[in-house]
Amino acid sequence: MDLRLVPLYFFVGGTVVTLVTYFGSQEKGTLAAFAALFPSITFITFCTVYFSSGTGPTVSYARGLMVMIPAWLLYIGTVMYLVPRLGLLPSLVLGVLLYVGAGYATIKLT
Repeated sequence: MDLRLVPLYFFVGGTVVTLVTYFGSQEKGTLAAFAALFPSITFITFCTVYFSSGTGPTVSYARGLMVMIPAWLLYIGTVMYLVPRLGLLPSLVLGVLLYVGAGYATIKLT
């Protein structure tokens, strides 16, 4: 990893979190989700993986992203369903636990 790029990662990540927080707090959920899912992080990651390792690892990373979508959807669905029932923190904890479990199972199966 090229340590000179760490400030760029920090800046992009902070910008995304700031935009998501701002739009989310303004009750603009779709716009907040657009900012959260905007491919800025994966764009940078694709570039850095490609420039440091080439085509094979880049395609492997992209394939891994696709394979992990079901676990991510389980996490989001869990949080969405449980927040009105249990509150934020328990919903997030359960969602993350389910994501980790589903992700682990997915990794073992692929």
